[in-house]
Amino acid sequence: MNRILVGLDGSKAAQAALDFAADLAAHYGAELHVVSVAELPEIGDDIETEAIVDKAEAAAHEVLGAVASRYPGIVVVTAERVGHAAEHLLRYADGNEIDHIVLGHRGRSFFDRWLLGSVSRRVVAYANCTVTITRPS
Repeated sequence: MNRILVGLDGSKAAQAALDFAADLAAHYGAELHVVSVAELPEIGDDIETEAIVDKAEAAAHEVLGAVASRYPGIVVVTAERVGHAAEHLLRYADGNEIDHIVLGHRGRSFFDRWLLGSVSRRVVAYANCTVTITRPS
């Protein structure tokens, strides 16, 4: 295992996934790739998309900036994207020869997962590498 990717969205579930991925990276001497995706609002939402994207990008930049210093001794690569999280995580994984993807399970209800879909489910279905889904303790 040379490259591990974790999706970071600021949730407790994502933080647990990051900690798990960092442990894996330390154990295997792997690079830790941390990607944050600012998701766009759904079509039909009556909101100013540009302001939301700017705010999400600023938050992602702040969160990602602290990641490298939190895990000394691990090579950390960070990236920010805008769009659909599953799509960007899968593209990043394919474009960077990722061996393992780690994502956090947010604990949504069955109805929410059915109605809104699940980033984790999409990544598991289409990834070309091993995927681990963590749950916060």
